[in-house]
Amino acid sequence: MQQRVTRSKTRAAKEATNGTSNGAANDTNGTTNGVANGVHKAGKHVEEGLLARLFNRTIMPIFLITICPNVVILLWYTAAHCQGSFMVLGDYFTRVGVIAGMTKIWSQVQIGSPLAVYTILGYSAFQILLQVSLPGPTAYGPITPKGNVPKYTDNGFRCYLVTCAALWIMTYFLKQRGLSPTVVYDHFGDFLATVTVIAFVLCWLLYFKGIFMPSTTDCGSSGNPLFDFYWGTELYPRVLGVDIKVFTNCRFGMTVWPILCQIFALKNYELYGFIDSAWVCCFLQMIYFTKFFWWEAGYMKTIDIMLDRAGFYICWGCMTWVPSLYASVSLYMAEHRIVLGPVISIALMVLGSFSIMVNYWADKQKQDVRATNGECLIWGKKPDIIRAKYTIGYDDLHRDPKESGETKESILLVSGYWGWARHFHYIPELILSLFWSLPGGFTNIMPYLYFLWLCILLTHRTFRDDEKCGKKYGKYWAEYRKRVPYKMIPGIF
Repeated sequence: MQQRVTRSKTRAAKEATNGTSNGAANDTNGTTNGVANGVHKAGKHVEEGLLARLFNRTIMPIFLITICPNVVILLWYTAAHCQGSFMVLGDYFTRVGVIAGMTKIWSQVQIGSPLAVYTILGYSAFQILLQVSLPGPTAYGPITPKGNVPKYTDNGFRCYLVTCAALWIMTYFLKQRGLSPTVVYDHFGDFLATVTVIAFVLCWLLYFKGIFMPSTTDCGSSGNPLFDFYWGTELYPRVLGVDIKVFTNCRFGMTVWPILCQIFALKNYELYGFIDSAWVCCFLQMIYFTKFFWWEAGYMKTIDIMLDRAGFYICWGCMTWVPSLYASVSLYMAEHRIVLGPVISIALMVLGSFSIMVNYWADKQKQDVRATNGECLIWGKKPDIIRAKYTIGYDDLHRDPKESGETKESILLVSGYWGWARHFHYIPELILSLFWSLPGGFTNIMPYLYFLWLCILLTHRTFRDDEKCGKKYGKYWAEYRKRVPYKMIPGIF
């Protein structure tokens, strides 16, 4: 913190000096006013810097670390005990009070139940085994601020297929014995509460690992243990060859989500027989998951992986927030009997499938251009590109360039979907999530929570990406913004 404040004072001192020079060119009063204005700006700049750091690195982490586990349990309780209605939940809190209500809700879940612990740890061990044993081509992530290049085995699609097959095989054998994997739904509160604690423990272990046994030089402490726990102390931690981000983000969060999607749809079938809405919702999500894992190597080059360290924000979020909020529409559908009819069902599946295809085509355009160094066709024409130069060592977390001196070149695509908006590919993803939420009907808002969350998340991400790319590419990004003025929605935003 002291280093940041010192730099602020230095910049403010320069402003004060400029004020003095400008005042001297006029008269003595101008000199006095220039110094006074400079000193005032210095104090104001330091104060704003300290307040921003206090909010971003202490107040906000405390808020999220405290609130998020409670939100996770509330979502489960709303689905399991309030018919998916936040109105019913609100009435409950009105009657008993917020503190007493939350205490009673937490008392209904068993943290560390044998079923939850054995299932979570067994699943984790199975995924780690797949992660390290299944073959795949070697993939590389973007070079880091310290000059490291992450290396992965691109076996995510194989892990996904094996996991789904294992679920179906296990379901068959359980059914033969009068059992069902839907026991996960029946005790889902226990699972969420238990994985919340397990993820907390993992984040603390990662905090200490990043300080005492880092895997790469992309590590360090901010001096604030709370913020370091929240944000993480390592960019790419590995344990015994296992990449932690790949495990928490892909093998746990993004693989547990489709497992829950299928289990919750099966629960709906066990309760009501075949109901089209539950399976339309499941079908569209499974298409999304299939596309994600097919393109997993590309995900490892996204802003989530490049900038976010392995801490509470990303690791706890993927292990607990994703199975809760992201799977909330499937959780809601499990006990709701909503009949769409063949026309609406087919329409939603066709339109949703087309949305994910557009999303895939947009991503593929950028990949093809970079893979061929611009020697390809986009919509039948040679692509319009900007060759942007940048210096290795840009570090978004510390907001300052590192002086490595090595210059690289990247391609900014101005053709195809990327000529419409800088993040147009987010639009079909949002539309798809809306289509798999619509089978939940319009009685409650719970089926649309993920869609609303995604709107906020992706909108915020457009600003983060603009800031990151602006600092990285400088004048080249300014040119790109001029040629592609819209962030996400052509003509609007």
